[in-house]
Amino acid sequence: MRRRTSGILIMTVVAAVVAAAIIESPASGHAADAPACVVGYQVDQWSNGFVGKVTVTNNAAPVDGWTLAWTFAGDQHVTSGWSADLAQSGKAVTARNQAFNRGIATGASVQFGFQATYQGSNDTPADFTLNGVRCNDTSPPTTTTTPPLPPAGCPSGAFCDGFENQTGTAPAGDWSLAFPNCRGTGTAIVDTSTARTGGKSIRVDGRAGYCNHVFLSTSRGTTGAGLYTRFYVRHTTALPESHVTFLAMKDTADGGKDLRMGGQNRALQWNRESDDATLPEQSPAGVAQSTPLAVNQWTCVEFGITGSELRTWVNGTEVPGLRADGVPTPDVDSQWLRRAGWRPALTNFRLGWESYGNGDDTLWFDDVVLAASRIGCS
Repeated sequence: MRRRTSGILIMTVVAAVVAAAIIESPASGHAADAPACVVGYQVDQWSNGFVGKVTVTNNAAPVDGWTLAWTFAGDQHVTSGWSADLAQSGKAVTARNQAFNRGIATGASVQFGFQATYQGSNDTPADFTLNGVRCNDTSPPTTTTTPPLPPAGCPSGAFCDGFENQTGTAPAGDWSLAFPNCRGTGTAIVDTSTARTGGKSIRVDGRAGYCNHVFLSTSRGTTGAGLYTRFYVRHTTALPESHVTFLAMKDTADGGKDLRMGGQNRALQWNRESDDATLPEQSPAGVAQSTPLAVNQWTCVEFGITGSELRTWVNGTEVPGLRADGVPTPDVDSQWLRRAGWRPALTNFRLGWESYGNGDDTLWFDDVVLAASRIGCS
Protein backbone atom coordinates (compact mmCIF):
# COMPACT_ATOMS: atom_id res chain seq x y z
CA MET A 1 0.00 0.00 0.00
CA ARG A 2 1.41 3.38 -0.99
CA ARG A 3 1.82 5.83 1.82
CA ARG A 4 0.47 9.23 0.99
CA THR A 5 1.47 12.53 2.49
CA SER A 6 -0.62 15.61 2.12
CA GLY A 7 -0.40 19.23 3.09
CA ILE A 8 -0.54 22.77 1.83
CA LEU A 9 2.87 23.47 0.32
CA ILE A 10 2.26 27.07 -0.57
CA MET A 11 -0.71 29.11 0.48
CA THR A 12 -0.98 32.68 1.63
CA VAL A 13 -2.74 32.45 4.98
CA VAL A 14 -6.07 34.25 4.91
CA ALA A 15 -5.38 36.08 8.15
CA ALA A 16 -2.06 37.34 6.82
CA VAL A 17 -3.68 38.57 3.64
CA VAL A 18 -6.37 40.42 5.57
CA ALA A 19 -3.73 41.94 7.80
CA ALA A 20 -1.67 43.05 4.81
CA ALA A 21 -4.75 44.74 3.40
CA ILE A 22 -5.37 46.86 6.52
CA ILE A 23 -1.83 47.70 7.72
CA GLU A 24 -1.23 51.40 7.22
CA SER A 25 1.92 52.75 5.70
CA PRO A 26 3.71 55.06 8.17
CA ALA A 27 4.68 57.38 5.35
CA SER A 28 1.29 57.73 3.70
CA GLY A 29 -1.24 56.76 6.35
CA HIS A 30 -3.10 54.72 3.72
CA ALA A 31 -3.78 51.02 3.79
CA ALA A 32 -1.24 48.90 1.96
CA ASP A 33 -2.56 46.98 -1.02
CA ALA A 34 -3.46 43.31 -0.72
CA PRO A 35 -1.98 40.99 -3.35
CA ALA A 36 -3.74 41.30 -6.69
CA CYS A 37 -4.27 37.54 -6.57
CA VAL A 38 -3.73 34.79 -4.02
CA VAL A 39 -2.92 31.20 -4.98
CA GLY A 40 -3.45 28.26 -2.67
CA TYR A 41 -1.50 25.16 -3.73
CA GLN A 42 -2.20 21.88 -1.96
CA VAL A 43 -0.85 18.43 -2.80
CA ASP A 44 -1.65 14.84 -1.95
CA GLN A 45 1.46 12.92 -2.92
CA TRP A 46 2.91 9.43 -2.99
CA SER A 47 6.09 7.92 -4.35
CA ASN A 48 6.73 9.57 -7.75
CA GLY A 49 3.18 10.94 -8.11
CA PHE A 50 0.83 13.56 -6.72
CA VAL A 51 -2.48 15.35 -7.12
CA GLY A 52 -2.39 19.14 -7.02
CA LYS A 53 -5.35 21.24 -5.94
CA VAL A 54 -5.18 24.93 -6.81
CA THR A 55 -7.36 27.78 -5.57
CA VAL A 56 -7.06 31.18 -7.25
CA THR A 57 -8.54 34.24 -5.51
CA ASN A 58 -8.84 37.49 -7.45
CA ASN A 59 -8.44 40.66 -5.37
CA ALA A 60 -8.23 42.99 -8.36
CA ALA A 61 -10.73 44.03 -11.04
CA PRO A 62 -13.11 41.32 -12.31
CA VAL A 63 -11.49 38.85 -14.70
CA ASP A 64 -13.16 37.55 -17.86
CA GLY A 65 -10.88 34.77 -19.07
CA TRP A 66 -7.80 33.79 -17.10
CA THR A 67 -4.44 32.04 -17.39
CA LEU A 68 -2.52 30.97 -14.32
CA ALA A 69 1.17 30.32 -15.00
CA TRP A 70 3.94 28.87 -12.85
CA THR A 71 7.29 27.12 -13.12
CA PHE A 72 8.01 23.80 -11.44
CA ALA A 73 11.20 23.85 -9.40
CA GLY A 74 11.97 20.15 -9.90
CA ASP A 75 11.23 17.27 -12.27
CA GLN A 76 7.43 17.41 -12.20
CA HIS A 77 5.21 16.60 -15.19
CA VAL A 78 1.44 17.17 -15.45
CA THR A 79 -0.39 14.16 -16.86
CA SER A 80 -4.04 15.23 -16.61
CA GLY A 81 -6.25 17.90 -15.12
CA TRP A 82 -9.79 19.05 -14.46
CA SER A 83 -11.66 22.38 -14.37
CA ALA A 84 -8.81 23.98 -16.40
CA ASP A 85 -6.94 23.34 -19.63
CA LEU A 86 -3.33 22.63 -18.68
CA ALA A 87 -0.23 22.67 -20.87
CA GLN A 88 3.42 22.18 -19.96
CA SER A 89 6.60 23.12 -21.84
CA GLY A 90 9.73 22.14 -19.97
CA LYS A 91 9.20 23.31 -16.39
CA ALA A 92 6.70 26.02 -17.40
CA VAL A 93 3.00 25.27 -16.86
CA THR A 94 -0.10 27.20 -17.90
CA ALA A 95 -3.66 26.55 -16.73
CA ARG A 96 -6.43 28.26 -18.71
CA ASN A 97 -10.07 28.66 -17.81
CA GLN A 98 -12.81 26.48 -19.20
CA ALA A 99 -16.10 27.91 -20.45
CA PHE A 100 -17.92 27.50 -17.14
CA ASN A 101 -15.31 29.27 -14.96
CA ARG A 102 -13.88 32.02 -17.18
CA GLY A 103 -15.12 34.83 -14.91
CA ILE A 104 -13.64 35.65 -11.50
CA ALA A 105 -15.32 38.55 -9.71
CA THR A 106 -13.37 40.74 -7.31
CA GLY A 107 -12.91 38.75 -4.10
CA ALA A 108 -14.09 35.51 -5.74
CA SER A 109 -12.14 32.29 -6.29
CA VAL A 110 -11.90 29.43 -8.77
CA GLN A 111 -10.49 25.98 -8.20
CA PHE A 112 -8.96 23.37 -10.46
CA GLY A 113 -6.77 20.32 -10.08
CA PHE A 114 -4.28 18.12 -11.85
CA GLN A 115 -2.40 14.84 -11.53
CA ALA A 116 1.35 14.73 -12.08
CA THR A 117 4.48 12.66 -11.70
CA TYR A 118 7.77 13.71 -10.13
CA GLN A 119 11.30 12.49 -9.58
CA GLY A 120 13.39 13.50 -6.58
CA SER A 121 11.87 16.28 -4.51
CA ASN A 122 8.41 17.70 -5.16
CA ASP A 123 9.24 21.31 -4.42
CA THR A 124 6.62 24.01 -4.42
CA PRO A 125 6.27 26.56 -7.26
CA ALA A 126 6.85 30.12 -6.09
CA ASP A 127 6.17 32.27 -9.15
CA PHE A 128 2.42 32.12 -9.81
CA THR A 129 1.04 34.77 -12.16
CA LEU A 130 -2.59 35.42 -13.09
CA ASN A 131 -2.88 36.93 -16.57
CA GLY A 132 0.72 38.08 -16.19
CA VAL A 133 0.24 39.64 -12.72
CA ARG A 134 2.30 38.20 -9.89
CA CYS A 135 0.27 36.50 -7.13
CA ASN A 136 0.94 36.19 -3.37
CA ASP A 137 2.94 39.42 -3.48
CA THR A 138 2.23 42.07 -0.83
CA SER A 139 5.33 44.13 -1.66
CA PRO A 140 4.81 47.37 -3.60
CA PRO A 141 6.51 47.60 -7.01
CA THR A 142 10.08 48.84 -6.82
CA THR A 143 12.21 50.66 -9.34
CA THR A 144 15.45 48.85 -9.96
CA THR A 145 18.72 50.55 -10.77
CA THR A 146 20.44 47.45 -12.09
CA PRO A 147 22.99 48.38 -14.77
CA PRO A 148 22.41 47.05 -18.28
CA LEU A 149 23.07 43.33 -18.62
CA PRO A 150 24.21 41.59 -21.79
CA PRO A 151 22.27 38.46 -22.79
CA ALA A 152 23.51 35.53 -20.72
CA GLY A 153 25.66 33.01 -22.54
CA CYS A 154 26.93 35.29 -25.33
CA PRO A 155 29.70 33.39 -27.15
CA SER A 156 32.71 34.98 -28.76
CA GLY A 157 31.98 36.33 -32.24
CA ALA A 158 28.20 36.21 -31.81
CA PHE A 159 25.71 39.06 -32.20
CA CYS A 160 24.02 39.53 -28.81
CA ASP A 161 21.47 42.17 -27.92
CA GLY A 162 19.29 42.71 -24.86
CA PHE A 163 18.26 46.15 -26.23
CA GLU A 164 19.88 47.96 -23.29
CA ASN A 165 21.71 50.34 -25.68
CA GLN A 166 18.47 51.67 -27.13
CA THR A 167 17.99 55.30 -26.11
CA GLY A 168 14.47 56.06 -27.30
CA THR A 169 11.19 54.31 -27.96
CA ALA A 170 11.92 53.86 -31.68
CA PRO A 171 14.36 50.97 -32.33
CA ALA A 172 17.66 52.18 -33.78
CA GLY A 173 21.30 51.18 -34.18
CA ASP A 174 21.54 47.54 -35.30
CA TRP A 175 17.75 47.37 -35.73
CA SER A 176 15.25 49.05 -38.03
CA LEU A 177 11.51 48.84 -38.46
CA ALA A 178 10.04 46.99 -41.45
CA PHE A 179 6.43 46.89 -42.65
CA PRO A 180 6.19 44.22 -45.38
CA ASN A 181 3.68 44.78 -48.18
CA CYS A 182 1.74 47.58 -46.50
CA ARG A 183 1.62 49.48 -43.24
CA GLY A 184 -1.29 49.32 -40.82
CA THR A 185 -1.77 49.59 -37.07
CA GLY A 186 0.89 47.11 -35.89
CA THR A 187 3.68 48.73 -33.83
CA ALA A 188 7.08 47.81 -32.38
CA ILE A 189 8.73 49.94 -29.67
CA VAL A 190 11.46 49.82 -27.05
CA ASP A 191 9.67 49.01 -23.78
CA THR A 192 11.01 49.91 -20.33
CA SER A 193 8.13 48.37 -18.33
CA THR A 194 8.72 44.69 -19.16
CA ALA A 195 12.07 42.95 -19.61
CA ARG A 196 13.60 39.56 -18.98
CA THR A 197 17.01 40.97 -18.01
CA GLY A 198 18.13 44.55 -17.61
CA GLY A 199 15.46 47.17 -18.06
CA LYS A 200 14.45 47.06 -21.74
CA SER A 201 12.85 44.80 -24.30
CA ILE A 202 11.04 45.15 -27.62
CA ARG A 203 7.26 45.26 -27.45
CA VAL A 204 5.23 44.37 -30.53
CA ASP A 205 1.52 45.16 -30.66
CA GLY A 206 0.40 42.75 -33.36
CA ARG A 207 -2.93 43.27 -35.03
CA ALA A 208 -5.08 40.92 -37.06
CA GLY A 209 -5.29 41.44 -40.79
CA TYR A 210 -2.84 41.34 -43.65
CA CYS A 211 -1.80 45.00 -43.73
CA ASN A 212 -0.84 45.20 -40.07
CA HIS A 213 2.52 43.44 -40.44
CA VAL A 214 5.35 44.95 -38.39
CA PHE A 215 8.91 43.73 -37.78
CA LEU A 216 12.16 44.72 -36.14
CA SER A 217 14.96 43.82 -38.55
CA THR A 218 18.74 43.33 -38.37
CA SER A 219 21.30 41.97 -40.79
CA ARG A 220 23.88 41.29 -38.08
CA GLY A 221 24.97 37.70 -37.50
CA THR A 222 23.10 36.13 -40.42
CA THR A 223 26.04 35.24 -42.66
CA GLY A 224 28.24 32.14 -42.57
CA ALA A 225 27.93 28.39 -42.99
CA GLY A 226 25.52 27.90 -40.08
CA LEU A 227 23.11 30.03 -38.09
CA TYR A 228 22.01 29.35 -34.55
CA THR A 229 19.62 31.73 -32.81
CA ARG A 230 18.37 32.07 -29.26
CA PHE A 231 15.76 34.59 -28.16
CA TYR A 232 13.19 34.96 -25.41
CA VAL A 233 9.58 35.78 -26.16
CA ARG A 234 6.62 36.61 -23.94
CA HIS A 235 3.10 37.10 -25.27
CA THR A 236 -0.44 37.59 -24.02
CA THR A 237 -2.68 35.56 -26.33
CA ALA A 238 -2.46 31.87 -27.20
CA LEU A 239 -1.49 31.06 -30.77
CA PRO A 240 -4.69 30.89 -32.85
CA GLU A 241 -6.02 28.33 -35.31
CA SER A 242 -5.13 30.58 -38.23
CA HIS A 243 -1.59 31.22 -39.48
CA VAL A 244 0.51 33.85 -37.71
CA THR A 245 4.23 34.66 -37.86
CA PHE A 246 6.50 36.28 -35.26
CA LEU A 247 9.90 35.65 -36.89
CA ALA A 248 10.93 35.94 -40.53
CA MET A 249 14.22 35.77 -42.48
CA LYS A 250 14.79 36.64 -46.13
CA ASP A 251 16.10 33.63 -48.07
CA THR A 252 18.03 34.65 -51.19
CA ALA A 253 18.23 30.99 -52.22
CA ASP A 254 14.43 30.92 -52.41
CA GLY A 255 13.79 33.94 -54.62
CA GLY A 256 14.02 36.37 -51.72
CA LYS A 257 10.98 34.85 -50.05
CA ASP A 258 10.79 34.48 -46.28
CA LEU A 259 11.50 31.54 -44.02
CA ARG A 260 9.02 32.09 -41.19
CA MET A 261 8.40 30.86 -37.64
CA GLY A 262 5.01 31.32 -36.03
CA GLY A 263 1.95 29.30 -35.26
CA GLN A 264 -1.05 27.51 -36.70
CA ASN A 265 -3.61 25.20 -35.12
CA ARG A 266 -2.48 26.60 -31.74
CA ALA A 267 1.05 25.20 -32.02
CA LEU A 268 4.43 26.44 -33.17
CA GLN A 269 5.30 25.91 -36.83
CA TRP A 270 7.80 26.83 -39.53
CA ASN A 271 6.40 28.11 -42.83
CA ARG A 272 8.07 28.66 -46.20
CA GLU A 273 6.58 31.70 -47.94
CA SER A 274 7.43 30.55 -51.46
CA ASP A 275 5.28 27.40 -51.43
CA ASP A 276 3.48 27.61 -48.05
CA ALA A 277 5.07 24.33 -46.93
CA THR A 278 4.83 23.88 -43.17
CA LEU A 279 6.88 22.11 -40.55
CA PRO A 280 5.27 20.07 -39.11
CA GLU A 281 2.53 19.19 -41.56
CA GLN A 282 -0.83 20.53 -40.42
CA SER A 283 -2.37 17.13 -39.80
CA PRO A 284 -3.54 16.21 -36.28
CA ALA A 285 -0.60 13.81 -35.96
CA GLY A 286 1.81 16.50 -37.17
CA VAL A 287 0.51 19.28 -34.91
CA ALA A 288 0.68 16.90 -31.94
CA GLN A 289 4.47 16.72 -32.45
CA SER A 290 4.84 20.46 -32.01
CA THR A 291 4.06 22.51 -28.88
CA PRO A 292 2.04 25.60 -27.95
CA LEU A 293 3.81 28.79 -26.95
CA ALA A 294 3.12 29.51 -23.28
CA VAL A 295 1.47 32.86 -22.54
CA ASN A 296 2.35 35.51 -19.96
CA GLN A 297 5.82 34.14 -19.26
CA TRP A 298 9.23 34.27 -20.90
CA THR A 299 9.94 31.32 -23.19
CA CYS A 300 13.38 30.45 -24.54
CA VAL A 301 13.22 29.64 -28.27
CA GLU A 302 16.25 28.34 -30.20
CA PHE A 303 16.77 27.12 -33.72
CA GLY A 304 19.75 25.99 -35.75
CA ILE A 305 20.17 25.89 -39.54
CA THR A 306 23.18 24.07 -40.95
CA GLY A 307 23.02 23.33 -44.65
CA SER A 308 19.59 21.78 -45.22
CA GLU A 309 19.00 20.73 -41.59
CA LEU A 310 16.66 22.75 -39.38
CA ARG A 311 16.26 22.03 -35.66
CA THR A 312 14.21 23.83 -33.00
CA TRP A 313 14.28 23.86 -29.20
CA VAL A 314 11.82 25.34 -26.67
CA ASN A 315 13.10 25.92 -23.14
CA GLY A 316 16.07 23.69 -23.95
CA THR A 317 14.04 20.70 -25.23
CA GLU A 318 14.04 19.82 -28.92
CA VAL A 319 10.61 19.85 -30.56
CA PRO A 320 10.37 16.75 -32.81
CA GLY A 321 7.77 18.27 -35.11
CA LEU A 322 10.00 21.27 -35.86
CA ARG A 323 12.91 19.39 -37.39
CA ALA A 324 13.81 18.87 -41.05
CA ASP A 325 16.76 16.48 -41.26
CA GLY A 326 16.84 15.44 -44.92
CA VAL A 327 14.98 12.16 -44.33
CA PRO A 328 11.21 12.56 -44.92
CA THR A 329 9.14 11.75 -41.82
CA PRO A 330 5.35 11.40 -42.29
CA ASP A 331 3.37 14.25 -40.69
CA VAL A 332 6.59 16.14 -39.95
CA ASP A 333 8.89 17.11 -42.87
CA SER A 334 7.63 15.03 -45.81
CA GLN A 335 5.91 18.07 -47.33
CA TRP A 336 8.89 20.27 -46.54
CA LEU A 337 11.33 17.96 -48.33
CA ARG A 338 9.30 17.57 -51.51
CA ARG A 339 11.38 20.46 -52.76
CA ALA A 340 14.75 18.91 -53.48
CA GLY A 341 17.89 20.81 -52.57
CA TRP A 342 16.39 23.17 -49.99
CA ARG A 343 19.39 25.00 -48.54
CA PRO A 344 18.58 28.50 -47.26
CA ALA A 345 20.86 31.53 -47.60
CA LEU A 346 19.54 34.03 -45.07
CA THR A 347 20.32 37.75 -45.19
CA ASN A 348 18.35 39.23 -42.32
CA PHE A 349 16.60 38.37 -39.05
CA ARG A 350 13.24 39.92 -38.14
CA LEU A 351 11.08 39.74 -35.02
CA GLY A 352 7.52 41.01 -35.10
CA TRP A 353 4.05 39.96 -36.17
CA GLU A 354 2.09 38.90 -39.23
CA SER A 355 -1.50 37.66 -39.02
CA TYR A 356 -3.26 36.11 -41.99
CA GLY A 357 -6.70 35.96 -40.37
CA ASN A 358 -7.97 36.65 -36.89
CA GLY A 359 -5.61 37.02 -33.98
CA ASP A 360 -4.26 40.09 -32.20
CA ASP A 361 -1.34 39.53 -29.85
CA THR A 362 1.07 41.57 -27.75
CA LEU A 363 4.61 40.22 -27.67
CA TRP A 364 7.90 41.12 -25.99
CA PHE A 365 11.33 39.98 -27.22
CA ASP A 366 14.56 40.06 -25.25
CA ASP A 367 18.08 38.59 -25.02
CA VAL A 368 18.62 37.81 -28.70
CA VAL A 369 21.73 35.88 -29.76
CA LEU A 370 22.80 34.95 -33.31
CA ALA A 371 25.85 32.70 -33.47
CA ALA A 372 27.62 29.97 -35.43
CA SER A 373 26.86 27.27 -32.82
CA ARG A 374 24.06 26.48 -30.41
CA ILE A 375 23.77 28.95 -27.52
CA GLY A 376 21.36 27.25 -25.09
CA CYS A 377 19.02 28.80 -22.53
CA SER A 378 20.40 30.50 -19.45
